[in-house]
Amino acid sequence: MTGISGKVVAITGASSGIGQATALRLAGQGAAVVLGARRTDRLDALAERIRSSGGRAEVVPTDVTRRADLERLVATSVERFERLDVLVGNAGIARTSPVGELDVDDWDAMIDVNVRGVLHGIAAALPVFRRQGRGHLVTIVSTSGIKIVPTQAVYAGTKNAVRTLLEALRQESTDGVLRTTSISPGFVRTELLDHVEDPGLRSEARQRMETLGIEPDAVARAVAFAVEQPDDVEIGDITIRPTRQN
Repeated sequence: MTGISGKVVAITGASSGIGQATALRLAGQGAAVVLGARRTDRLDALAERIRSSGGRAEVVPTDVTRRADLERLVATSVERFERLDVLVGNAGIARTSPVGELDVDDWDAMIDVNVRGVLHGIAAALPVFRRQGRGHLVTIVSTSGIKIVPTQAVYAGTKNAVRTLLEALRQESTDGVLRTTSISPGFVRTELLDHVEDPGLRSEARQRMETLGIEPDAVARAVAFAVEQPDDVEIGDITIRPTRQN
């Protein structure tokens, strides 16, 4: 199946930022989108925006730390649109601090969302992809896992865990059924840093984001590029960053 029009795409973390931009772009190109996130008021508004433009969208309240929520997201896609072609694993959180501060609760939160959340999506989608004979996992990773810097050790570790997971899954899935794509954005103007607790780190990161950050639709275009390829073409990794980011 080539192109985007007619495909069914489920998206986690769809209530803002990259997830929202991806939903708008793919729906605008003819995909049916199934929107998953915790903030259902935002999802409802996004779905209405898509529908008012002639697109197709469904809303499924989704906390990726709950396996049952991902199962429901995938099941809704199949029930409403008869299949699922792509799962975009976009939900993620960032907590930054030196490892020596021992913010164990933040570590646990990042592991639960950034790693377990991706695994829950794989566990829910893979059986459907196998039954259909095709499917595509597009997962948002981060350049933080490429260039390691202080205060981001655990966050980068979760992203690299996902990168390793997807590469191993790719090697296990060379029968032509499953495609995997990892997309690593650099600074993007999103709400990712809103929950960084240290005021100094949060202010510094926000300033860099405002100075360097690209718009979420830049990443959405990369997602669309991977999704629109024919079934025999797999885009394994995409790194997308501002031209001025070092």
